[in-house]
Amino acid sequence: MNLFGAEQEAFTSDDYYTPPGLFQTLGLKFSLDVASPPGGVPWIPAADYYTMEDDGLTSPWHGRVWMNPPYSNPTPWVERFMDHRHGVALLPVTRSRWMEGVWTSDAAVVFTPSNFAFIRENRATSIMWAAVLVAFGDECVEAIARVGRVR
Repeated sequence: MNLFGAEQEAFTSDDYYTPPGLFQTLGLKFSLDVASPPGGVPWIPAADYYTMEDDGLTSPWHGRVWMNPPYSNPTPWVERFMDHRHGVALLPVTRSRWMEGVWTSDAAVVFTPSNFAFIRENRATSIMWAAVLVAFGDECVEAIARVGRVR
């Protein structure tokens, strides 16, 4: 089942990319970026990536994953990440059942700095929500601790 039905051809409201500086701070290499635009994001240190056409929700996940999911519908992505339990996710802080599940799980959580900005159409831009890094796996937890205080 292909979730989207077609390859992405233009920017959408979900096209906010993680800034390169975050990956420099994390100092990790990922096996897979599970929610990538066509062609991948060149500064994300992932050996492989899934685009809309690949459908990261139904394709197999392997190794340490990076996930900056579509914020228009993060629920199925967060559920899949929580099941996979190895990697780092960048998620919006929302009043939602999945956020409660993240917060009450054994996942490590770090709030991004107040000046955190995404990359959209080649320039830094902020979003209306606070964002958190969520991690599973010792090396991933150590990595997000370089960004802020781990809860």
